[in-house]
This record gives sequence, C-alpha cells and structure tokens, in this order.
Amino acid sequence: MLKPGDELQITIRDYEKKDFESIQQLNAQEGWTNLVEQSEHTEKAWECSAIAYVAENGDQQAIGYIRGLTDGFVSMYICELLVEAPFRGLGIGKKLLDFAHSRHPHTRLELLASASSSSFYEKHAFRSFYGFRKTFSE
Repeated sequence: MLKPGDELQITIRDYEKKDFESIQQLNAQEGWTNLVEQSEHTEKAWECSAIAYVAENGDQQAIGYIRGLTDGFVSMYICELLVEAPFRGLGIGKKLLDFAHSRHPHTRLELLASASSSSFYEKHAFRSFYGFRKTFSE
C-alpha cells in the first residue's frame, strides 16, 4: 500500500475510448451512480469534453481522471476529478488539475466541491464562490 511520501510513477495522458470502462469502474467504486447508470450519456460527455485526461500508474492501470469544459481563453470548468481511494494523498489530483490548467493557461479554473473534497481544494489555494444548479427535469 502506498502512503504519502512514497514514489509513484504516473502518466497523465489524453482520454481514449478504451479508457471508458476503467473510468466507469472508478465511478462505481466512488458511488457516483448517476454517471454509471447513465453510461451512454456519460460516454458521450467524455467524447465531447475538451478536458479529458487519465492518470495511470506504471502498470498502465487507470487510477484517476479529470474531465471538464473550456473556451480556452477565460473559463475552464472541471466537471469531475477522481483519484482511486488507495492512491489519494499522493499528489495525483493536483497533478491532474495542473496538467489540465497548463493546457489552457489563460483560463480561470472553476469547479464544484463536495463537503468531503472541499479541504483538498482549499489546501491548493482555491477560493470558494457561490453557485446554483438545476437539471432540466427539475
């Protein structure tokens, strides 16, 4: 089991269609059932996202990902950021955020956080802001 301070070789690369099954396994492990149950929509979202990167370990196993949207000049919105539980606390989430932001350096990085993930973002100098959410069916 890895722990903070251990050396982990990871590669961050562009999403490929073959990654989708691994991404859905990570979503299921995290309990993100909406993404799993609406698999066809989730896969289309990945295909249409300008921010779509996968982190893999030395065994080429997907251990995390980041997906988002951007205009490339002002705004970048992160829709999902997920690192598999055994690999958390090793800097992979920050590397994914930095990698995505480095591809669009003129943008401001925006995202939503849950109560359990807010400390991660605060630790990395994100500031909170007020927002709203509504689905079409509501």
